[in-house]
Amino acid sequence: MTSSPPAFDIVGADAVRDGSATDAYFDRTVETLRHADRNPHVVAEVTADQFPDGDFELLAGVKDAAALLSGHDVDADALPEGTLFDGGPVLRIEGTYLEFAALETSLLGFLSHASGVATAALECRRAAPDSNVLSFGARHVHPSIAAMVERSALVGGLDGFSHVAAGEVLGREPSGTMPHALLICFGRGNQADAWRAFDEAVPESVPRIALCDTYSDEKEEVIRAVETLGDRLDGVRLDTTGSRRGDFRHIVREVRWELEARGYGDVDVFLSGGLGPVELTRLRDVADGFGVGGHVSNADPVDFALDIVEVDGEPAAKRGKLSGTKEVYRTPEGGHHVGLRGRDGPADGESLMEPLVRDGEVVREFDIDDAAGRALADATQVGFGGE
Repeated sequence: MTSSPPAFDIVGADAVRDGSATDAYFDRTVETLRHADRNPHVVAEVTADQFPDGDFELLAGVKDAAALLSGHDVDADALPEGTLFDGGPVLRIEGTYLEFAALETSLLGFLSHASGVATAALECRRAAPDSNVLSFGARHVHPSIAAMVERSALVGGLDGFSHVAAGEVLGREPSGTMPHALLICFGRGNQADAWRAFDEAVPESVPRIALCDTYSDEKEEVIRAVETLGDRLDGVRLDTTGSRRGDFRHIVREVRWELEARGYGDVDVFLSGGLGPVELTRLRDVADGFGVGGHVSNADPVDFALDIVEVDGEPAAKRGKLSGTKEVYRTPEGGHHVGLRGRDGPADGESLMEPLVRDGEVVREFDIDDAAGRALADATQVGFGGE
């Protein structure tokens, strides 16, 4: 009797942990090295670029990388999560090669995808530093990685996210009020009924933020929302598709004018729908908050590679890569420097590599808020994004 295939196309955590979530050529490599009775002690480094080029990216995914390496007889060092990097290693592993060879595919996946998402989130954060910015993009990705997307968005400095199950994984409360579907279920012309029912149904802890662009002009629907909910209205959200919104900034200014004219100047205005750093920069002075989707969730992964740089104590590297174990440094003016371990670094530089795993045991704690604070401070120091 054959077993039924899994309901969803999801690689399970057990496969990641035991190394079967790997590329086939690593299985062939392990088989060959064991046949040849060869298992050298190596140093391997995860890098995106060899030398600094001024293009900083934000490191995330370190927590999962550490969990993957735990239980394996290796030592590992890494930059702190939430550190901006520009060339050189972000993670280093030392041990016999067969101890971690089959883990490379998952290790790079953990770091590459999370770092891409976190970098995009930090771009949005820097574009609107004083606004409430939420991650609304989980619907654009496979549900199995929603928690990674939302966690990385937080590491990049966003204020919250929308995905319920990700909130359970991360121990955070998701944000969100109503979609267009709710208004449509009540029918054209009955938006007030929908807003009123929402107010009656949801807990008091949920902000009363009315979606105000389903059927008619945004300004008109905002006025109707104020007339319906009065002082119970905390905010309005505009999510008009780009093909219909015209000059979004002008629309938002009109909405604010009408709110102020009716004595509701304290009602917040939130914007969503196809927004990225350019739009946030243009709209941040007229809006109180934003929901960002695809710019964050659909971010390209960072193109990390894992390369052996030392074999049995001797420098080694493939063509196009730098041999020898390296250190990376940050200088007070925000410079990122790469040098060989054991050599002098910049006179005023601070080494960024810190212990991550020792003898297979994770020796670092992970806190999302600490990582986010580090990212924002680091972004200021190196001049990442913003104005």
